[in-house]
Amino acid sequence: MRRASSHKWDVTRVRWRSLLQSVTPPQLFIGSFVVLILFGTAGMKLLPGLYTGEPLSWLDALFTSTSAVCVTGMIVADIGTHFTLAGQAFLLLLVQLGGLGMLAFTSLIILALGRRLSLREEALSTGTGSVSPHINPTRLTYDVVRFTLVIEAIGAVLLYIIWAPQLGWKEAFWPAIFHSVCAFCNAGFSTFSDSLIGFQRSPLTLLVIGGLTIVGGLGFLTLEEFYLRYKAGRQNAIFRISLHSRIVVVSTVLLLLFGWVMFAIFEWDTTLAGLPLVDKFCNAFFLSVTPRTAGFNSIDYSKASDSANLLTILLMLVGGSPGSTAGGLKTTTFAIIGLVAWSRLRGDNITTFGNRSVREETTDRAIGVFVMSVTIVTAGVFMLTTAGHPDPERANFLARMFEAVSAFCTVGLSLGITHELSLLGRWTTILLMFIGRVGPLTFAAAITLRRRGDRSFRYAYEDVVVG
Repeated sequence: MRRASSHKWDVTRVRWRSLLQSVTPPQLFIGSFVVLILFGTAGMKLLPGLYTGEPLSWLDALFTSTSAVCVTGMIVADIGTHFTLAGQAFLLLLVQLGGLGMLAFTSLIILALGRRLSLREEALSTGTGSVSPHINPTRLTYDVVRFTLVIEAIGAVLLYIIWAPQLGWKEAFWPAIFHSVCAFCNAGFSTFSDSLIGFQRSPLTLLVIGGLTIVGGLGFLTLEEFYLRYKAGRQNAIFRISLHSRIVVVSTVLLLLFGWVMFAIFEWDTTLAGLPLVDKFCNAFFLSVTPRTAGFNSIDYSKASDSANLLTILLMLVGGSPGSTAGGLKTTTFAIIGLVAWSRLRGDNITTFGNRSVREETTDRAIGVFVMSVTIVTAGVFMLTTAGHPDPERANFLARMFEAVSAFCTVGLSLGITHELSLLGRWTTILLMFIGRVGPLTFAAAITLRRRGDRSFRYAYEDVVVG
């Protein structure tokens, strides 16, 4: 009897192991987010003491859980008034897990138990590949969590020092922690009903939250390289920053400066009117930071000019950098596409940057990400425009396009129509947030059926007129 039971257990274990090995890395990555979203949805419906009033419906719980896990920041209920402290803490837990990624936490637990990561787990949890072969994946896995906790702790302390005189020494404690975690994870949740509009005249608040957002959007690979560069400098050693990190830093700086100047021009006499000079410049800078992809707002975007809202949409599309807590198409994608266009205009078939050539498969991937993302966003805009809304004047085309891009790029900004989205509109937004968080190519790879056997032939080439 015991032998039969043991044999059955061995057979079951072998089947489960075979099933897990047949799962592709994209499927495992997406599966971790699905499990976390479902966990968050169940928690928001079943856990007691999360709300001050009526609990969320199942659809609203799914919407809020998806927004938290995908570090978007879109809400259908006021976080500050509808959620209790326990509810806000549960929401923050989902943001933290979603920001770092469940697989990073899983890898850390495996390492803590003393088991070395397999090559498949290393590639899945870190994604460094051939970009930075000099970085140890095991060390990077540790540093991902270490950097996050240290940076969030520093941000929370700074915000507490800034807010304590205004909010009170006890009352400032939780908001400082909540906003520091959300800022670094690029999630626009706020315990204040007006987000950060009440801190328009607090330059230190905008600079601290903006700084956390920028650092969180650079990507863990870039942070790790600069950390190793710092250590090498102290030891008089040489450490070369990769092409990836150089493109990330250059594109991030250029986008920040461009957005800063343009928002100052567009909003100087509108939403920034009446503010002191220093506050105007700080708010203009914050407007350049938050679309990529924090989601905090220090102005009412429904009162901003169409030029500022269009620029916000463009910055939301760009987003942060690969391997970060930010969403969007990523800075490197737009940089590579721009470099390809510049190379072709010069008649050069090879894309170069910083005395390095970019591989052709990398440029093809960047173009593929761009095409797929634009297609998905267009479909999302179409679905939101067909979905009904109780206030058609406020929910005009720009507002719905703003909503779709914000959802797909996991930003969380809105022109004020999220609370009243129809059933179709909410399901569309949920799907956009999910696909945008896991990445369009990863999502496509996960649902693509494997081809049986390799194709041993190709058809004859024939040219097509383009342009």
